[in-house]
Amino acid sequence: MEKRPVLSPGDHQHLVNCLESLQKALQVGSLSSMTDRLESIARQNNLSSHLSPSGTVCYITSDMFYLEVVLDPSGEVCDVKVAHLGENLVSCPELVQHLREKDFEAFSKHLKGIVSLYRLPGDNKLKTKMYLPLQSLELDLNKMAAMYGQATNASTLDTILYGSVGLLTARSGGHLMNLKYYVSPYDLFVDTGEQIILNDNNVPRSLGMNVSVTIEGTALMYKLPIAPLISGSHPVDNKGTPSFTSVNSANSVDFPACFFLKFPRPIPVSREFIQKIQNCTGIPVMDSIPQFVPLYELITQFELSKDDDSIPLNHNMRFYASLPGQQHCYFLNKDAPLPDGRCLQGMLLSKIPFVHPGQVPPILDFIRNQVAYNSLIGSCVKRTILKEPSSGLLQFEVCPLTDTCFSVSFQHPVNESLVCAVMDVMGARHVNCKLYKGLSDALICIDDFIARVVQRCMSIPVTMRAIRRKAETIQADTPALPLIAETVEDLVKKNLPPASSPGKFSICRLIGPKCLEQDSSLHHETLEKTSLETKC
Repeated sequence: MEKRPVLSPGDHQHLVNCLESLQKALQVGSLSSMTDRLESIARQNNLSSHLSPSGTVCYITSDMFYLEVVLDPSGEVCDVKVAHLGENLVSCPELVQHLREKDFEAFSKHLKGIVSLYRLPGDNKLKTKMYLPLQSLELDLNKMAAMYGQATNASTLDTILYGSVGLLTARSGGHLMNLKYYVSPYDLFVDTGEQIILNDNNVPRSLGMNVSVTIEGTALMYKLPIAPLISGSHPVDNKGTPSFTSVNSANSVDFPACFFLKFPRPIPVSREFIQKIQNCTGIPVMDSIPQFVPLYELITQFELSKDDDSIPLNHNMRFYASLPGQQHCYFLNKDAPLPDGRCLQGMLLSKIPFVHPGQVPPILDFIRNQVAYNSLIGSCVKRTILKEPSSGLLQFEVCPLTDTCFSVSFQHPVNESLVCAVMDVMGARHVNCKLYKGLSDALICIDDFIARVVQRCMSIPVTMRAIRRKAETIQADTPALPLIAETVEDLVKKNLPPASSPGKFSICRLIGPKCLEQDSSLHHETLEKTSLETKC
């Protein structure tokens, strides 16, 4: 009798994988093929499965939860219900849609998400108890989102950028609760160039920047609420801020676990950001001492990794931007020293621990500020390669000043001198801007103009182009400004006061009647700056 070879564990697994691959390739068009596929997906996720006596209900089970997939005799999906331990079955429309569309990969990802909820320390009894804090947190965050909407009547975009918990999407199937906290102006444009008008019903889960809300096991014990902490249904101010009951032994329990806001992919954050978060929560963000590197280096890597192009770019922190009528070169000075002598340092952060729902709004504000800062610096990072840079290539240097502030230095559009635009990120779309130039340099534009442009586009190259075009417009409309600047420069060099200081009206006569046609704020600043230079 011929002896059959004994399969090793590795060969057995390989055979199983081959069978699974074959099954994925088969079309699902009957009741038996649908139940076969569901049982296969259950096995892939280390879950049990069985059919009802009629064969039209497939149960996918574990010790902590189970799914009930209801089918008709032809194999079409009627409903999918999910029940966690101790809970009633709840219908999940998202899972129904995936199975009706035969998107079994998405269905499998949901199962993985539900399984990961219970990847906690302890036995099943403890895991069930640790599910209670997550439920309580979700109830509080849902209530905070509703209070913010009622108090502010904010648009969908404002809710994302300024809402206490951003735009909240409740947990569904294996998808965790999602908080959308930032979208850039460019996120709101589709490939055709049309702008997306956001409303609560058309916001894709993947749009912009998001964090998911979950609970995970920790080495230390933390006191977590097992009941909702928001008291009452009315906010305490016009921003929708709720009132919380104090944490005590009746509503909270010590667990070897903690709440987390998790990023889909780690984001670059500064050393100062880590300290701000730890001051807010009182919890170490990292289990061990992190290794810090220059933040601009991390932002560059983060931006370049967004592209599908896997070819490494030899950039040396120099990047090119090709804009209508202009070509820019940006040098990101990652090693520029801060006041303490160190360069701006950072790390990649994947999640943020916290223990109280009231800590979520300030954490989101810190994240928004960091992401806005990253977006501005990242706007300079391009894969553009100029084969033959034009003679008019404009050079810019971007230097960090603090963890929220940076400067962009460039040559004055008219004079052969250095100009510096300083930008301080105060919020998701709030950037303070200040332009510094020599006393005798011709006027470029006012600070408010720069702030309006950068807040509208959140792009350094677009802002620099707008500044240069504005300077050209001012020079064309006020041709006497360079002459006045030269006169003032001569006076400054000779250190002699002018024989008579021209007032505002005499300056207007020198500049000409076109000055009166300028924007009133620009006209006012022109007069004030020229008057100040004359006094010097």
